Amino acid sequence: MVDSDDAATTSGRSRFDAMHKWAATAAAVAALVFSLYNFAEIQKKPEIDLVLPHLMRIGLVGKDTHFYLQPTVSTRVKTQNVEVIRDARFQLSPVGSISSSKRPVFYWKEVGTWNFDPAAEWISYRWSGDPAPFLVSQDKPQQPIFLFQADGWSFKPGRYEGLLQLSRTGNRSPLVKKFCLVISKKAVDEIRGGASREDIFYWRNDMPKALASSEYSGCYVREAEWRG
Repeated sequence: MVDSDDAATTSGRSRFDAMHKWAATAAAVAALVFSLYNFAEIQKKPEIDLVLPHLMRIGLVGKDTHFYLQPTVSTRVKTQNVEVIRDARFQLSPVGSISSSKRPVFYWKEVGTWNFDPAAEWISYRWSGDPAPFLVSQDKPQQPIFLFQADGWSFKPGRYEGLLQLSRTGNRSPLVKKFCLVISKKAVDEIRGGASREDIFYWRNDMPKALASSEYSGCYVREAEWRG
């Protein structure tokens, strides 16, 4: 004969064991789902962002125009995969009053670094590598300093529409960023006058006075002309 208290205790223990097994199973399933989700996430192809800098540099070396551009190329997705950028192209098209002018043909000449002389408060460019594919991953964003060159071409005063395009491996669509650039006659004279010294001049797209203008807002303008 079984005591009623013992029976009640056995029944309660059985229910507890059943609930414990159910909770453990549910936790295991949840952990598996979470692991599968994480695995799927890190296997995704990285989503690459291309962001243009606020500052661009322009110079003339002999008869060749140099355009120095340092974008940021990064991924927002946690993934073990990497993206390969295999090529960079740069275009400038005269528009408006100079739309009939000769369109320059730029090519990716090399990548470089900037050297700053604090005593002279002077910045100079130095070669650091040939044009070649580079990798982008979540823990390794890239900020290459591209040097694009247009042989035998120089600016005319006016407005230009620009484009930077980074090609990716496989059949993935290229990364493209467009921008506008305004060159004054004074700036053209400065660029040409500095050719023998290989001077480098700054253009920015965040100058407050230019941003307040409906005509120039968002465009890269000569920094020295828009200060104050």
